[in-house]
Amino acid sequence: MTALPHFKYHPDPIGTGSIEASAETCRCCGQARGYIYTGPVYAAEEALENAFCPWCIADGSAAARFDAEFTDPAGVASGLWIPVPDAVTDEVCYRTPGFTGWQDTRWWTHCRDAGEFLGYGGHEDLAGRWAGAVAEIREDLLVPDDDWEDILASLGEGRDGWAYVFRCRHCGTLGGYADWS
Repeated sequence: MTALPHFKYHPDPIGTGSIEASAETCRCCGQARGYIYTGPVYAAEEALENAFCPWCIADGSAAARFDAEFTDPAGVASGLWIPVPDAVTDEVCYRTPGFTGWQDTRWWTHCRDAGEFLGYGGHEDLAGRWAGAVAEIREDLLVPDDDWEDILASLGEGRDGWAYVFRCRHCGTLGGYADWS
């Protein structure tokens, strides 16, 4: 298999489950390149799930040919997050693999750029390797202090939700958001 294209805003799409090894043929280029995108596709045509290879996402041809988005532009820099230039939003939405969330996905921003999506975090991740994201996630939620511990405990595999963890490409700050059912 050929090495995947580099996605600066989603550096490990195999690790996050957005791209999988597959013998499927890409609907855009017509080739079976060994990988297929499994994340969300927002387009007028409904049957585009598992339809694109990573190369057609990276070069923008899948988005252009099928009028598709892999992340909703309204979700980039939403809420309290710092706005980013249109070129950044375009790259995230049209040339970067998205990820699946419990609700509408959002893309965290920092230092006037989109962050790198690192993956899904549960309460154990937020107490360990991604503890640096907790303050940003908690601030984004705007929940009372006495509710925070219950929300944090509800995140993770087999629980009621996830945190979506990102890293700033410039200063290394961790951040993101959480949602749950």
